[in-house]
Amino acid sequence: MKLYVFFLYFIYFFHNVKANVINDDFIKTKGVHFMLNDSPFYANGFNAYWLMLIGSDPSQRHKVSSVFQDAANHGLTVGRTWAFSDAGYSPLQFSPGFYNEIMFQGLDYAIHEAGKNGIKLILSLVNNYNDFGGKNQYVNWAKSQGQSLTSDDDFYTNSVVKGYFKNHIKAVVTRINSISGIAYKDDPTIMAWELMNEPRCSSDLSGSTVQKWISEMASYTKSIDSNHLVEAGLEGFYGNSDTQKNPNFQVGTDFIANNQIPEIDFATVHSYPDQWLTGQDDEAQLNFLTNWLKVHIEDSQTILKKPIIFAEFGKTTKGPGFTPQQRDVIFNTVYSSIFSSAKGGGAAAGGLFWHVLAEGMDSFKDGYEIILSESSSVSDIIIQQSKRLNKIRKMYARLKNIEKWKKARKLKD
Repeated sequence: MKLYVFFLYFIYFFHNVKANVINDDFIKTKGVHFMLNDSPFYANGFNAYWLMLIGSDPSQRHKVSSVFQDAANHGLTVGRTWAFSDAGYSPLQFSPGFYNEIMFQGLDYAIHEAGKNGIKLILSLVNNYNDFGGKNQYVNWAKSQGQSLTSDDDFYTNSVVKGYFKNHIKAVVTRINSISGIAYKDDPTIMAWELMNEPRCSSDLSGSTVQKWISEMASYTKSIDSNHLVEAGLEGFYGNSDTQKNPNFQVGTDFIANNQIPEIDFATVHSYPDQWLTGQDDEAQLNFLTNWLKVHIEDSQTILKKPIIFAEFGKTTKGPGFTPQQRDVIFNTVYSSIFSSAKGGGAAAGGLFWHVLAEGMDSFKDGYEIILSESSSVSDIIIQQSKRLNKIRKMYARLKNIEKWKKARKLKD
């Protein structure tokens, strides 16, 4: 009888491993791994910056729903989107502290739909660029109030601007979802807050200015939300001590120092050799990408000792002589590097391609778009990566459940 009971106990654990991808727990980190339910979690996912905008229009909301459904059918686990739109067309924030409830409801809808489909979200809080307002809009708001500012980089140092941004962080993090009734800070559908999309600071290429800003803003975010992870939004460019690892330019960030800030939970990297090495052929760009992946995984593993996500990558269809096979090679290269690290217990924890669209969104096409519902070779590659990473997660979950079973049996014997 005792053996029969333990056999049922053993089967119970293995059966429940099937529900191992997403549930309503928060993602945490443990060493170089993301953890969900005490098992490693892998972020195979996508970017969809437009979710809030389309979600704010009831006649278009079905596109948000269909993208999440298609993503779930492809085994994707994480989406990344904007939680900002400052002034301009359909803003979230009209002016400092004054918000557009219709747009906020669009973000509410996106988060709710993500949760329904078992997908976690990374929400970015401001843009480095002028699109959707960005740091330039914050500087202009401060200038209109009498602040003497001369550069967009004053965003990182001016106390008035930083106050505006902290208020935005608080407004988003403490938002009560109008659909679910759950505060964003209490919603496990959200995986992480991203401080800025691709922070850059041309006035200080050392990374020191950005370093201080990240430290201040990450600490502030953690002070009002202890549930969620925080990341900086970096592209992966190195500082003065490691410039040889960069393409032939710097952007004012330091991949190592910026990610060593204690309140930053994981590292991010973006990969666009077709933009960064425009004068070089496909082979040179691929060689750069392979090494870019390699050095960042190694540095995350051995120096940062934190997980790393390749948060943007892709291949434009608008390049000269483009073929779908060229894009397939890029996806396979990124995915293979991630899988090779992950299966060995390494720091690479996932990749988010740029970017996914629903059908009927032609005006959003930028050359990098992927429409999952359209059968293509890259869709097959995405599904294959999801399956490979899920197998690793299942393996770790089963090993852990075996240990639980052994401990339980010892207690009963």
